[in-house]
Amino acid sequence: MNEFLPGTASLVEEIDKKLLVVLRDGRRLVGILRTFDQFANIVLEDTYERIFMDDTYGEKAVGLYLIRGENVVLLGEVDVDKEEEILKTKLKKVPFPEIEKRYNDDLQAKEEQAKQKRKMLQEHGIAIDPFTFADNLLSFE
Repeated sequence: MNEFLPGTASLVEEIDKKLLVVLRDGRRLVGILRTFDQFANIVLEDTYERIFMDDTYGEKAVGLYLIRGENVVLLGEVDVDKEEEILKTKLKKVPFPEIEKRYNDDLQAKEEQAKQKRKMLQEHGIAIDPFTFADNLLSFE
């Protein structure tokens, strides 16, 4: 299509294509776009969650997935040939529970570091906006 489609209408061009979707909570989902609505709510088929850490990755099949539009941060088409090449040659696949634990441990360490930083700043009289630096900002729960 050569014509520009504003807003969610531009998703028409992505129907039946493999997409990577990054959510507000940091999760990365890969699946085939089947449908969407005016609120950018999308349905992905044959979806799996993928976590990358250093030169490793893990993935877990989650099947048919409905994503509320307000949770989408980034959405883009996946080049299937390049994806396959990169996953096979440059990254090592590990079991999903293993990488999920490593990822969550790393996330907790970063959250603890941020708490300590906020506490130190408050002790020195620097005001902190609680909405910007919420303790559970990156939490998966």
